Amino acid sequence: MCGMTVVLGTDPASIVRAAACLRQGGLVAFPTETVYGLGVHAMDVTAVHRLFAAKGRPAHDPLIVHVSNLDQAAVLTTGMPPVASALANAFWPGPLTMVLPRHGAVPREVTAGLETVAVRVPAHPVARALLEAAGIPIAAPSANLFSRPSPTTAAHVLEDLRGRIDMVIDGGPTSVGVESTVLDLTSTPPRVLRPGGVSVERLRALLPHLEIFGASVASGEAARSPGLLSQHYSPRTPMALYSGTPDATRLAIVRRIHQATADGLTVGLLATREQIAALGPLSVPVVDLGSEQDADAVARRLYAAIRELDAANLDLILAQQVAHTQGLWQAVADRLTRAATERVAIPDP
Repeated sequence: MCGMTVVLGTDPASIVRAAACLRQGGLVAFPTETVYGLGVHAMDVTAVHRLFAAKGRPAHDPLIVHVSNLDQAAVLTTGMPPVASALANAFWPGPLTMVLPRHGAVPREVTAGLETVAVRVPAHPVARALLEAAGIPIAAPSANLFSRPSPTTAAHVLEDLRGRIDMVIDGGPTSVGVESTVLDLTSTPPRVLRPGGVSVERLRALLPHLEIFGASVASGEAARSPGLLSQHYSPRTPMALYSGTPDATRLAIVRRIHQATADGLTVGLLATREQIAALGPLSVPVVDLGSEQDADAVARRLYAAIRELDAANLDLILAQQVAHTQGLWQAVADRLTRAATERVAIPDP
């Protein structure tokens, strides 16, 4: 471990310094439009091992390789399907990751030993400047301790990884707030492995037969995509997620709050503005995710809100699942489900 983490700005000299660190095998956290990534030289096996150690990340969880353009992505694969170009034209740079056949030059440590490689072209100007300055493919999972909520600010990165990584570039809050959509182009038909910043509806304009992989992988099983463990993105505080009809769910949450406080537990609530209004006055800390009229704002706020409640040293966090399933809401619902240590489905009355 490096012992001290240097915080850099986004000026050209800082980008050059961070790029040199990456080329020399260093660990550099940087903003993308989705969340902050922890970057290493993708072809440097020693650096990749350092990354896994710094995060406490298991070897069976693959990394996403970030590149500047489609031509650089093509170098990492043995076969670029024709639809990849159309997808790149539509969604790159942006929050879409494509899973492609792995070229032999890509270390197996990057791909969890699989014969596939996950690749994307980020849209954030800092990420793009760093890729250009470094001149290398950058493998970068989220810049947090493994299984913790992903970081959407440099402060979140330092909260988890200060002293474990070499540098972090502070580019301010990220604009999307949830990770990229992961699309497997090696399956027929193509499958969304992880919902994210590009909606399924938008992808279906080019891939009408697109499938959704709704399962989770078991711990220790090699995953075709990051973010497929049933327990992930979780606060240290136990979190119970309630789902069901709005009225039944609201009553169950109120009962749980009363019971927990009667038992001497400290409880916090994570919910949308509309859910909070429906619950009425509560005597526990409440963190507002934002309005259900603005999926983009809720997604941007999600991980910061979870971290805010986690920092309150509570005994329990209660959350209500979002009611919407289209667009970015699918990614928000997925992250809430995986963040929860307890999932409570309330049957219809």
